[in-house]
Amino acid sequence: MKDLPEELDETDLAILGLLSKNARRTLGDISERVALSVPAVKRRIERLEQLKIILGYTTKIDHVKMGRPIEAFTELRFAGDVRVDAIACIADDIPEVEAVFTMAGDPDALAWIRAHDVQHLKSVIDRLRSSGRVTGTKTLIVLGTSTPEKKRDF
Repeated sequence: MKDLPEELDETDLAILGLLSKNARRTLGDISERVALSVPAVKRRIERLEQLKIILGYTTKIDHVKMGRPIEAFTELRFAGDVRVDAIACIADDIPEVEAVFTMAGDPDALAWIRAHDVQHLKSVIDRLRSSGRVTGTKTLIVLGTSTPEKKRDF
């Protein structure tokens, strides 16, 4: 594969693909799919963790069932003298903000927000604006999400 890091091979990519689809997949299932023994798969996963290619494992949550069906992205603009590190931590005390992505160009950052309803979303945006450092916002509400199928079948 082109541009593949030296320490990775096609089998490593297959293992990563399988784990990214289901992090709780058993070593036995992975070993069957990549044609390696269970101990060999275990060693490869441990190596990928040591190389910091696998950074952790996560759980997918149904946010509608958790009472946070509104998902939005808010563009954040800051004065030119605000440091990137200050932008990155703008929402540290706002639990509804899932992540803040700092950007090169306009906007300066993108806040990923989950809220109970539109009124709740409005209050989250007001909290972001009230920091005194945000000079402008633009919010986009997500209507739906789709994830493209991978081109490869692992």
